[in-house]
Amino acid sequence: MAQGHMPEMITNHDLKPGGKPLNIVFITPATALRRFPPYRWGGKVYGQSNSITGPLILGGILKRAGHHVEVYEELNAGVNYRSLLKKTDVLCLCCMTSTAPRGYELSDLFHEKSHAHVIMGGMHPTILPEEALQHADQVIVGEGEKVILDVVEGRRSEPIVTGEPVCNLDEVPFPDYSILKTPVQAANVLSTRGCPFRCTFCPTSRMFTPYRQRSVDNVIAEIRMYKKMGFRYLNFEDDNFTADKERAKEIHSYQLQPAILTPYPGTPVFEQYENSGRMITHDWEKFDMMNVTFRPAHMSPWELQELFYEADKYFYDYDSAKVIGKLFGKEYGRRRRGLATYTRLGVWGAHFCADHVKGCRQYRKRASGSGHPSSRIMPAQEKLAGWWIQTRM
Repeated sequence: MAQGHMPEMITNHDLKPGGKPLNIVFITPATALRRFPPYRWGGKVYGQSNSITGPLILGGILKRAGHHVEVYEELNAGVNYRSLLKKTDVLCLCCMTSTAPRGYELSDLFHEKSHAHVIMGGMHPTILPEEALQHADQVIVGEGEKVILDVVEGRRSEPIVTGEPVCNLDEVPFPDYSILKTPVQAANVLSTRGCPFRCTFCPTSRMFTPYRQRSVDNVIAEIRMYKKMGFRYLNFEDDNFTADKERAKEIHSYQLQPAILTPYPGTPVFEQYENSGRMITHDWEKFDMMNVTFRPAHMSPWELQELFYEADKYFYDYDSAKVIGKLFGKEYGRRRRGLATYTRLGVWGAHFCADHVKGCRQYRKRASGSGHPSSRIMPAQEKLAGWWIQTRM
Protein backbone atom coordinates (compact mmCIF):
# COMPACT_ATOMS: atom_id res chain seq x y z
CA MET A 1 0.00 0.00 0.00
CA ALA A 2 1.03 3.60 -0.46
CA GLN A 3 3.07 5.14 2.34
CA GLY A 4 3.06 8.58 3.89
CA HIS A 5 5.96 10.97 3.46
CA MET A 6 8.93 11.02 5.86
CA PRO A 7 9.18 14.35 7.71
CA GLU A 8 12.49 16.02 8.43
CA MET A 9 11.82 16.17 12.17
CA ILE A 10 11.77 12.38 12.50
CA THR A 11 15.10 10.79 11.70
CA ASN A 12 16.07 7.18 11.04
CA HIS A 13 18.12 6.23 14.09
CA ASP A 14 20.45 3.28 13.66
CA LEU A 15 19.70 0.26 15.77
CA LYS A 16 21.86 -0.21 18.82
CA PRO A 17 25.29 -1.70 17.98
CA GLY A 18 24.94 -5.44 17.57
CA GLY A 19 21.18 -5.14 17.85
CA LYS A 20 18.62 -6.69 15.55
CA PRO A 21 15.23 -5.53 14.36
CA LEU A 22 12.57 -5.87 17.02
CA ASN A 23 9.13 -7.45 16.66
CA ILE A 24 6.84 -4.61 17.73
CA VAL A 25 3.08 -4.99 18.15
CA PHE A 26 0.58 -2.16 18.59
CA ILE A 27 -2.83 -3.10 19.97
CA THR A 28 -5.83 -0.83 20.43
CA PRO A 29 -7.93 -2.67 23.04
CA ALA A 30 -11.70 -2.92 23.01
CA THR A 31 -14.11 -3.64 25.85
CA ALA A 32 -15.71 -7.07 26.18
CA LEU A 33 -18.97 -5.82 24.68
CA ARG A 34 -17.24 -4.45 21.61
CA ARG A 35 -15.30 -7.69 21.10
CA PHE A 36 -18.59 -9.61 21.11
CA PRO A 37 -19.21 -10.84 17.52
CA PRO A 38 -22.83 -9.53 17.31
CA TYR A 39 -21.54 -6.08 18.27
CA ARG A 40 -19.02 -6.23 15.43
CA TRP A 41 -21.80 -7.26 13.06
CA GLY A 42 -23.87 -4.33 14.23
CA GLY A 43 -20.88 -2.07 13.66
CA LYS A 44 -21.00 -2.98 9.98
CA VAL A 45 -24.48 -1.52 9.85
CA TYR A 46 -23.40 1.62 11.70
CA GLY A 47 -20.61 2.38 9.26
CA GLN A 48 -17.36 1.18 7.77
CA SER A 49 -14.70 -0.29 10.06
CA ASN A 50 -11.67 1.92 10.62
CA SER A 51 -8.50 2.18 12.68
CA ILE A 52 -7.27 5.03 14.85
CA THR A 53 -4.33 6.82 13.28
CA GLY A 54 -1.89 7.04 16.21
CA PRO A 55 -0.52 3.47 16.10
CA LEU A 56 -0.30 3.61 12.29
CA ILE A 57 1.79 6.79 12.47
CA LEU A 58 4.05 5.60 15.29
CA GLY A 59 4.31 2.13 13.80
CA GLY A 60 5.32 3.62 10.47
CA ILE A 61 8.14 5.52 12.17
CA LEU A 62 9.41 2.30 13.75
CA LYS A 63 9.05 0.35 10.51
CA ARG A 64 11.16 2.87 8.64
CA ALA A 65 13.80 2.52 11.36
CA GLY A 66 14.14 -1.15 10.41
CA HIS A 67 11.82 -2.91 12.84
CA HIS A 68 9.04 -5.39 12.11
CA VAL A 69 5.73 -3.80 13.12
CA GLU A 70 2.18 -5.11 13.30
CA VAL A 71 -0.93 -3.15 14.34
CA TYR A 72 -4.20 -4.65 15.58
CA GLU A 73 -7.64 -3.19 16.40
CA GLU A 74 -9.56 -5.47 18.75
CA LEU A 75 -12.78 -3.73 17.77
CA ASN A 76 -12.55 -4.99 14.19
CA ALA A 77 -11.46 -8.63 14.53
CA GLY A 78 -10.12 -11.29 16.84
CA VAL A 79 -6.39 -11.31 17.56
CA ASN A 80 -4.22 -14.45 17.64
CA TYR A 81 -2.62 -13.85 21.01
CA ARG A 82 -1.04 -17.30 21.13
CA SER A 83 1.14 -16.30 18.19
CA LEU A 84 1.86 -12.79 19.46
CA LEU A 85 2.92 -14.04 22.90
CA LYS A 86 5.64 -16.11 21.26
CA LYS A 87 7.19 -13.46 19.04
CA THR A 88 6.55 -9.98 20.47
CA ASP A 89 9.56 -8.04 21.77
CA VAL A 90 7.73 -4.75 22.41
CA LEU A 91 4.01 -4.38 23.03
CA CYS A 92 2.51 -0.90 22.63
CA LEU A 93 -1.01 -0.37 23.96
CA CYS A 94 -3.07 2.69 23.06
CA CYS A 95 -5.85 3.22 25.62
CA MET A 96 -8.85 5.46 26.12
CA THR A 97 -10.46 5.54 29.56
CA SER A 98 -13.10 2.94 28.67
CA THR A 99 -10.48 0.57 27.21
CA ALA A 100 -7.88 0.99 29.97
CA PRO A 101 -9.04 -2.08 31.97
CA ARG A 102 -8.67 -4.26 28.88
CA GLY A 103 -5.27 -2.68 28.23
CA TYR A 104 -4.19 -3.54 31.76
CA GLU A 105 -5.42 -7.10 31.25
CA LEU A 106 -3.35 -7.48 28.07
CA SER A 107 -0.30 -5.93 29.70
CA ASP A 108 -0.48 -8.40 32.57
CA LEU A 109 -0.97 -11.27 30.12
CA PHE A 110 2.15 -10.39 28.13
CA HIS A 111 4.19 -9.94 31.30
CA GLU A 112 3.11 -13.36 32.51
CA LYS A 113 3.45 -15.35 29.29
CA SER A 114 5.99 -13.54 27.11
CA HIS A 115 9.25 -11.64 27.25
CA ALA A 116 7.70 -8.46 25.81
CA HIS A 117 8.50 -4.98 27.10
CA VAL A 118 5.14 -3.22 27.52
CA ILE A 119 4.64 0.47 26.68
CA MET A 120 1.32 2.22 27.25
CA GLY A 121 0.12 5.50 25.78
CA GLY A 122 -3.04 7.32 24.80
CA MET A 123 -5.55 9.49 26.59
CA HIS A 124 -6.00 7.52 29.82
CA PRO A 125 -2.32 6.73 30.51
CA THR A 126 -1.54 10.38 29.82
CA ILE A 127 -4.02 11.50 32.49
CA LEU A 128 -3.20 8.73 35.00
CA PRO A 129 0.36 7.57 34.20
CA GLU A 130 1.01 6.18 37.69
CA GLU A 131 -2.05 3.95 37.42
CA ALA A 132 -0.95 2.69 33.99
CA LEU A 133 2.57 2.08 35.32
CA GLN A 134 1.19 -0.53 37.70
CA HIS A 135 0.79 -2.71 34.60
CA ALA A 136 3.21 -1.35 31.99
CA ASP A 137 7.01 -1.09 31.96
CA GLN A 138 6.88 2.43 30.54
CA VAL A 139 4.20 5.04 29.90
CA ILE A 140 4.39 7.74 27.22
CA VAL A 141 2.54 10.86 28.30
CA GLY A 142 1.19 13.05 25.51
CA GLU A 143 2.20 12.81 21.86
CA GLY A 144 4.66 10.11 20.92
CA GLU A 145 6.14 10.94 17.50
CA LYS A 146 9.30 12.55 18.87
CA VAL A 147 10.04 9.92 21.53
CA ILE A 148 8.70 6.55 20.33
CA LEU A 149 11.91 5.43 18.62
CA ASP A 150 14.13 6.34 21.58
CA VAL A 151 11.78 4.56 23.99
CA VAL A 152 11.54 1.38 21.91
CA GLU A 153 15.30 1.22 21.27
CA GLY A 154 16.18 1.87 24.90
CA ARG A 155 17.66 5.37 24.74
CA ARG A 156 14.83 6.63 26.96
CA SER A 157 14.45 4.25 29.88
CA GLU A 158 12.62 6.33 32.49
CA PRO A 159 9.29 4.80 33.57
CA ILE A 160 7.24 7.85 32.55
CA VAL A 161 8.34 9.52 29.32
CA THR A 162 6.84 12.91 28.47
CA GLY A 163 6.36 13.40 24.76
CA GLU A 164 6.72 16.70 22.95
CA PRO A 165 3.96 18.14 20.76
CA VAL A 166 4.70 18.40 17.06
CA CYS A 167 4.38 22.10 16.26
CA ASN A 168 3.95 21.69 12.50
CA LEU A 169 1.52 18.84 11.87
CA ASP A 170 2.41 18.82 8.17
CA GLU A 171 5.70 17.21 9.26
CA VAL A 172 3.97 14.17 10.73
CA PRO A 173 4.06 11.13 8.39
CA PHE A 174 0.81 9.80 7.03
CA PRO A 175 -0.58 6.64 8.68
CA ASP A 176 1.00 3.45 7.30
CA TYR A 177 -1.81 0.99 6.56
CA SER A 178 0.61 -1.68 5.35
CA ILE A 179 1.30 -2.64 8.98
CA LEU A 180 -2.38 -2.98 9.95
CA LYS A 181 -3.34 -6.65 10.35
CA THR A 182 -7.03 -6.30 11.20
CA PRO A 183 -9.50 -5.43 8.41
CA VAL A 184 -10.74 -1.91 7.72
CA GLN A 185 -12.99 -0.43 5.09
CA ALA A 186 -12.45 3.26 5.81
CA ALA A 187 -9.35 5.38 6.30
CA ASN A 188 -9.28 7.86 9.16
CA VAL A 189 -8.09 11.44 8.68
CA LEU A 190 -7.11 13.65 11.60
CA SER A 191 -6.78 17.19 10.24
CA THR A 192 -6.25 18.90 13.62
CA ARG A 193 -5.05 18.05 17.10
CA GLY A 194 -6.75 19.29 20.21
CA CYS A 195 -9.35 22.00 20.45
CA PRO A 196 -9.14 25.79 20.84
CA PHE A 197 -11.64 25.61 23.71
CA ARG A 198 -11.09 24.25 27.22
CA CYS A 199 -14.44 22.66 28.05
CA THR A 200 -14.40 21.42 31.61
CA PHE A 201 -15.57 17.89 30.69
CA CYS A 202 -13.15 17.28 27.81
CA PRO A 203 -9.70 15.66 28.16
CA THR A 204 -8.70 16.30 24.54
CA SER A 205 -7.49 19.87 25.01
CA ARG A 206 -5.42 18.69 27.97
CA MET A 207 -3.56 15.98 26.06
CA PHE A 208 -3.26 17.70 22.70
CA THR A 209 -2.10 21.22 23.45
CA PRO A 210 -1.75 23.69 21.89
CA TYR A 211 -4.49 23.41 19.27
CA ARG A 212 -2.92 22.87 15.84
CA GLN A 213 -4.15 22.50 12.28
CA ARG A 214 -2.72 20.76 9.27
CA SER A 215 -2.73 22.73 6.05
CA VAL A 216 -5.61 22.02 3.70
CA ASP A 217 -3.10 20.97 1.02
CA ASN A 218 -1.57 18.41 3.38
CA VAL A 219 -4.99 16.97 4.24
CA ILE A 220 -5.96 16.75 0.57
CA ALA A 221 -2.66 14.98 -0.19
CA GLU A 222 -3.51 12.32 2.42
CA ILE A 223 -7.00 11.89 0.98
CA ARG A 224 -5.54 11.43 -2.49
CA MET A 225 -3.15 8.80 -1.12
CA TYR A 226 -6.09 6.84 0.27
CA LYS A 227 -7.88 7.05 -3.06
CA LYS A 228 -4.84 5.55 -4.78
CA MET A 229 -4.76 2.81 -2.14
CA GLY A 230 -8.33 1.86 -3.05
CA PHE A 231 -10.21 3.18 -0.02
CA ARG A 232 -13.81 4.09 -0.86
CA TYR A 233 -14.62 5.65 2.52
CA LEU A 234 -13.03 8.27 4.77
CA ASN A 235 -13.73 9.34 8.35
CA PHE A 236 -12.66 12.67 9.77
CA GLU A 237 -11.75 12.00 13.40
CA ASP A 238 -11.11 15.58 14.56
CA ASP A 239 -12.37 16.35 18.06
CA ASN A 240 -13.74 19.68 16.85
CA PHE A 241 -13.73 19.70 13.07
CA THR A 242 -15.68 22.95 12.78
CA ALA A 243 -13.62 24.98 15.26
CA ASP A 244 -12.39 26.85 12.19
CA LYS A 245 -15.53 27.00 10.07
CA GLU A 246 -13.93 28.46 6.96
CA ARG A 247 -11.27 25.77 6.95
CA ALA A 248 -13.93 23.10 7.49
CA LYS A 249 -15.81 24.38 4.43
CA GLU A 250 -12.67 23.84 2.36
CA ILE A 251 -12.47 20.19 3.43
CA HIS A 252 -16.27 19.54 3.51
CA SER A 253 -17.02 17.01 6.21
CA TYR A 254 -19.13 16.97 9.34
CA GLN A 255 -21.00 14.45 11.48
CA LEU A 256 -23.04 14.55 14.69
CA GLN A 257 -24.23 11.87 17.07
CA PRO A 258 -25.80 11.76 20.54
CA ALA A 259 -23.52 11.41 23.57
CA ILE A 260 -23.75 11.58 27.36
CA LEU A 261 -21.58 13.98 29.32
CA THR A 262 -18.74 11.83 30.66
CA PRO A 263 -16.52 13.23 33.46
CA TYR A 264 -13.17 11.86 32.28
CA PRO A 265 -10.38 11.72 34.89
CA GLY A 266 -8.08 14.72 34.69
CA THR A 267 -10.86 17.14 33.77
CA PRO A 268 -12.35 19.85 36.02
CA VAL A 269 -15.78 18.20 35.78
CA PHE A 270 -14.39 14.94 37.16
CA GLU A 271 -12.72 16.74 40.06
CA GLN A 272 -15.90 18.69 40.79
CA TYR A 273 -18.16 15.63 40.74
CA GLU A 274 -15.66 13.52 42.66
CA ASN A 275 -15.30 16.11 45.42
CA SER A 276 -19.06 16.55 45.70
CA GLY A 277 -19.73 12.80 45.82
CA ARG A 278 -21.61 12.70 42.51
CA MET A 279 -19.52 10.04 40.76
CA ILE A 280 -21.36 6.71 40.87
CA THR A 281 -18.68 4.50 39.32
CA HIS A 282 -14.95 4.31 38.69
CA ASP A 283 -15.29 1.37 36.33
CA TRP A 284 -13.40 2.90 33.41
CA GLU A 285 -15.12 0.64 30.87
CA LYS A 286 -18.32 2.62 31.44
CA PHE A 287 -16.63 5.90 30.44
CA ASP A 288 -17.62 5.64 26.78
CA MET A 289 -20.10 8.55 26.40
CA MET A 290 -22.98 6.06 26.30
CA ASN A 291 -23.29 5.26 30.01
CA VAL A 292 -24.19 7.63 32.84
CA THR A 293 -21.27 7.64 35.30
CA PHE A 294 -22.37 10.43 37.65
CA ARG A 295 -25.44 11.57 39.57
CA PRO A 296 -27.16 14.52 37.81
CA ALA A 297 -28.38 17.44 39.87
CA HIS A 298 -32.05 17.36 38.81
CA MET A 299 -32.80 13.75 37.94
CA SER A 300 -31.69 10.22 38.72
CA PRO A 301 -28.87 8.52 36.75
CA TRP A 302 -31.43 6.18 35.19
CA GLU A 303 -33.63 9.06 34.03
CA LEU A 304 -30.65 10.61 32.26
CA GLN A 305 -29.78 7.21 30.79
CA GLU A 306 -33.32 6.91 29.44
CA LEU A 307 -33.08 10.37 27.89
CA PHE A 308 -29.97 9.23 26.06
CA TYR A 309 -31.78 6.14 24.77
CA GLU A 310 -34.68 8.26 23.55
CA ALA A 311 -32.30 10.77 21.95
CA ASP A 312 -30.66 7.88 20.09
CA LYS A 313 -34.04 6.70 18.80
CA TYR A 314 -34.98 10.21 17.75
CA PHE A 315 -31.64 10.82 16.03
CA TYR A 316 -31.45 7.46 14.24
CA ASP A 317 -35.00 7.33 12.87
CA TYR A 318 -36.43 5.94 9.66
CA ASP A 319 -37.43 9.32 8.25
CA SER A 320 -33.82 10.53 8.32
CA ALA A 321 -32.81 7.27 6.61
CA LYS A 322 -35.05 8.20 3.67
CA VAL A 323 -33.49 11.66 3.44
CA ILE A 324 -29.95 10.29 3.65
CA GLY A 325 -30.78 7.73 0.97
CA LYS A 326 -31.99 10.47 -1.38
CA LEU A 327 -28.98 12.70 -0.69
CA PHE A 328 -26.13 10.18 -0.63
CA GLY A 329 -27.43 7.05 -2.33
CA LYS A 330 -29.27 3.84 -1.54
CA GLU A 331 -26.35 2.18 0.28
CA TYR A 332 -26.18 4.95 2.86
CA GLY A 333 -29.94 4.89 3.21
CA ARG A 334 -29.88 1.13 3.91
CA ARG A 335 -27.15 1.58 6.50
CA ARG A 336 -29.13 4.29 8.24
CA ARG A 337 -32.27 2.14 8.31
CA GLY A 338 -30.25 -0.74 9.71
CA LEU A 339 -28.80 1.55 12.36
CA ALA A 340 -32.27 2.76 13.29
CA THR A 341 -33.35 -0.85 13.71
CA TYR A 342 -30.30 -1.78 15.80
CA THR A 343 -30.84 1.31 17.96
CA ARG A 344 -34.43 0.33 18.72
CA LEU A 345 -33.42 -3.24 19.50
CA GLY A 346 -30.65 -1.99 21.76
CA VAL A 347 -32.96 0.36 23.64
CA TRP A 348 -35.53 -2.42 24.03
CA GLY A 349 -32.81 -4.73 25.35
CA ALA A 350 -31.59 -2.11 27.83
CA HIS A 351 -35.11 -1.60 29.17
CA PHE A 352 -35.67 -5.35 29.41
CA CYS A 353 -32.45 -5.77 31.40
CA ALA A 354 -33.36 -2.83 33.64
CA ASP A 355 -36.74 -4.41 34.39
CA HIS A 356 -35.79 -8.08 34.76
CA VAL A 357 -32.03 -8.84 34.91
CA LYS A 358 -30.93 -8.11 38.47
CA GLY A 359 -27.19 -8.51 37.89
CA CYS A 360 -26.82 -6.04 35.02
CA ARG A 361 -25.76 -2.42 35.33
CA GLN A 362 -29.04 -1.09 33.87
CA TYR A 363 -30.98 -2.82 36.63
CA ARG A 364 -28.64 -1.49 39.30
CA LYS A 365 -28.76 2.00 37.84
CA ARG A 366 -32.55 2.01 37.78
CA ALA A 367 -32.79 0.52 41.28
CA SER A 368 -30.43 3.17 42.70
CA GLY A 369 -32.41 6.09 41.30
CA SER A 370 -35.94 7.37 41.26
CA GLY A 371 -36.76 6.12 37.78
CA HIS A 372 -39.73 3.74 37.95
CA PRO A 373 -40.01 0.80 35.53
CA SER A 374 -43.25 2.18 34.16
CA SER A 375 -41.89 5.67 33.53
CA ARG A 376 -41.26 6.70 29.94
CA ILE A 377 -40.75 10.23 28.63
CA MET A 378 -43.45 11.58 26.38
CA PRO A 379 -43.11 12.05 22.59
CA ALA A 380 -42.80 15.83 22.89
CA GLN A 381 -39.98 15.34 25.35
CA GLU A 382 -38.30 12.87 23.01
CA LYS A 383 -37.70 15.69 20.54
CA LEU A 384 -35.96 17.66 23.28
CA ALA A 385 -34.03 14.70 24.66
CA GLY A 386 -30.73 15.69 23.06
CA TRP A 387 -31.07 19.19 24.49
CA TRP A 388 -32.08 17.84 27.91
CA ILE A 389 -28.97 15.65 28.03
CA GLN A 390 -26.82 18.75 27.80
CA THR A 391 -28.83 21.11 30.01
CA ARG A 392 -30.29 19.05 32.85
CA MET A 393 -26.99 18.40 34.67
